[in-house]
Amino acid sequence: MKPLFTRGPSPESRILVLGLVATALILINLYTDWLNPVRERLSSLAAPFYWLTGTPSRVGDWAGEQWRTRDELLDENSRLKHQVMLLEQQAQLLAAVRAENTQLKELMNSAESVNQRVLVAQVIGVSPDPLEHVLIIDKGRSDGVVQGAAIMDASGLLGQVIEAGDFSSRVLLITDANHALPVQVLRNSVRAVAEGTGDLYRLKLRHLANTSDIREGDLLLSSGLGGRFPAGYPVGEVISVKRDPGRAFAEVDVEPRGRMNRSRFVLAVLNTPTDEGQD
Repeated sequence: MKPLFTRGPSPESRILVLGLVATALILINLYTDWLNPVRERLSSLAAPFYWLTGTPSRVGDWAGEQWRTRDELLDENSRLKHQVMLLEQQAQLLAAVRAENTQLKELMNSAESVNQRVLVAQVIGVSPDPLEHVLIIDKGRSDGVVQGAAIMDASGLLGQVIEAGDFSSRVLLITDANHALPVQVLRNSVRAVAEGTGDLYRLKLRHLANTSDIREGDLLLSSGLGGRFPAGYPVGEVISVKRDPGRAFAEVDVEPRGRMNRSRFVLAVLNTPTDEGQD
C-alpha cells in the first residue's frame, strides 16, 4: 500500500537549488542580455504598484503646498493692502503740498504787484461764532502787523486786522455783516460802499442811485478813501443789478474776489497809507 503523502525534497535541498538558480540568474544578467526583455516587462508591471504606494506621500505634499500657498497669498494680500494705504496717504500729503505750493506761488506773484511791504501769514484758526467772519493768522506785532492792516490773498482783499497780538492777529473779513469799505468801479471810477452781508460769497452796494453807471461783470477795486485800505486792490465782481423805478437806490450784489474760506496763506500789508502818513 502506498503512503497517502509522499515526502518531497528536504528544505536544505530546496534552499540549495534556489541559491543555484539565483546565482545563475545573477551571472546571466551580468554577462548577457537574455533577461532584458523579462526585466523590462516586470518593470512595466510594477509601475502601477510604485505609483499607488507613492500616492499618500504625493497627496500629503499637495495638501501642504496648498495650505502653504494660501497662507502666503493671505500674507501677501495683507502686505499689499498696507502698501496701498501708505501710498494713498503719501498721495494725499503730496496733493496737499502741491496745493500749498500753488497758493504760495500765487501769493508771491501778488506780492510783486503790491507797492507796499507785505508779509506772508498762515491762517491758523477761524471764529467759532457763525455770526462773525473772523480769521486768526500766525503773525502779530512782533512781525510788524498792526491793527487796521489790510489782509489779502492772491485773488483779492479778504479783510483787515481788528486785533493784533504779539504773535497772532484777528482778521475781520469784508463779508462780515459789520464791515464796509469804500470801492470804485474799474471801468468808470464810480464810487460806492461795499458792505458785508454775513454770506461768504456775497457783498452788497448800499445807497447806489438807480442812475449810476454800473452793470454785471464790473470789477470793483478798493478806492483808498478813509485810509482803511490801500487803493487799487480787487474787492469783487458785480453779479446782479436790480433797478426798481419806485425806489431811489439800485440793488447790487457783488461776489468777493478773495477766497474767504479757502485761503490757507494770506498777505498782510504792513505799510498802509495811514502808516505812511504817520511816518
